[in-house]
Amino acid sequence: MLTPALRATKPRSDDLLAWYDRHRRDLPWRARPGETADPYRVWLSEIMLQQTTVGAVKPFYERFLERFPTVESLAEAPADAVMQAWAGLGYYSRARNLHACAKAVVENHDGRFPGTEAELLKLPGIGAYTAAAVAAIAFDRKAAAVDGNVERVVSRLFMVEEPLPKAKPIIRALTEEIVPEDRPGDFAQAVMDLGATICTPKRPACAICPWMQPCQARAAGLQETFPKKQKKETGQLRKGAAFVVLRADDSILLRTRPPQGLLGGMVEMPTSAWEPDYEPARAMVDAPIEARWKRLPGVVRHVFTHFPLELTVFLAKVPKDEPAPEDMRWTPRHQLHEEALPGAMKKVLVHALGDMPAPKAAPKAKKANA
Repeated sequence: MLTPALRATKPRSDDLLAWYDRHRRDLPWRARPGETADPYRVWLSEIMLQQTTVGAVKPFYERFLERFPTVESLAEAPADAVMQAWAGLGYYSRARNLHACAKAVVENHDGRFPGTEAELLKLPGIGAYTAAAVAAIAFDRKAAAVDGNVERVVSRLFMVEEPLPKAKPIIRALTEEIVPEDRPGDFAQAVMDLGATICTPKRPACAICPWMQPCQARAAGLQETFPKKQKKETGQLRKGAAFVVLRADDSILLRTRPPQGLLGGMVEMPTSAWEPDYEPARAMVDAPIEARWKRLPGVVRHVFTHFPLELTVFLAKVPKDEPAPEDMRWTPRHQLHEEALPGAMKKVLVHALGDMPAPKAAPKAKKANA
C-alpha cells in the first residue's frame, strides 16, 4: 500500500508509544500500566463510544457497569432493564445489540469473549472497528482499529485526498501498515489519544505532536483540511404530535415502542406518526383517549441521525380512575426516571410539565426514643 516515498516518511510507532507512556488518558475502562485489560469492559466502552463523546460516556459507563458488572449479569437481565439503563445515551439499537451480544458470549463462548477479529465479528452488533479494537486492546492482537480520531490522524499523516466515507478502505489499509507487532493494544489507544488531544479537528497542536516530522499535511500547512469529507445531506424535517396525559393520581400515560426500528424498545408518551406534511390541526384523530386537550405553545425539536423532528405537544388532565388504553400503562411521575425514556421524550415532558420529575426521596428513618 505504501509507495517507496511514503515508506521513507512512515511514522515510527516507538515515537508514538513513548509519548503515550507519558501522556495516556486515565479512562475508567482502560487498564493501567501493568494490568491486563478486561475484554468485557473494553467491549462495553467501545459500544458506548460509537458516535458518542468520552465525556458523555464516562458517567453512563460507570452507572451501567455498577448495574451490570459482568457479561453474565448483562445477559441475564431483562431487556427492559437494559434499555432503561441505556436511556439518554442515544442510538438505541446499540443497547439491543449489546444485550444480544452478551447473551451470545454466555451461551456460545462460556462467558468469555473470543480473542480474534474473525470470531468477534460473528457476534451481534460487532463490526469491523469494534472487532479490531477489542482484539487489539483486550487481547493485544495486531489489528487496525480505525475510529474517527484514527481517520483524522492517518488522513493527515499521508494526505489522503479521497473524501470520507469513500476513503475508509484506504485509511484502514494505511493504518494496517503502521500497526507494530509489539504493543498493538497500546498503539491502538495511543492513536486514539493523539487524535483526541493533539491532532484535533480544529487548531491541532502540531508543535508537540510525536508524529510532527512525518506528517505530510503539517509539512504542507494543510492540517485542518483533512480528512476531506463529502457534504452530508440533512434529512427532511418530520413533524408530529405528542400527547401528555396527567392523571389525578400524578401518573403519566406511557407505552413501549416496537422492538425493531427507530427507538426500538424504548418508552414514550403516545404520539402520532412522524411525517413531513403532518398537520397539528388534525392531531385529535391521533389522541390516545377522549379528553379536554390543551395545545401547548411552541414545539419540541430533536435531531436524529437521519432527520430533524418537531413535535407539537398536547396536554390533558384526567380523573384518577381513567383506565389505560390497550398496550399502554400509567407510571407515577416520581418513577419516570426508571423508564427507558429517550431524549426526545424527556424534552416533551419538560415542555409539558416544566421539568423532569425527580425520583421520590425515601422517607427518613424515625429517631429512636432516648
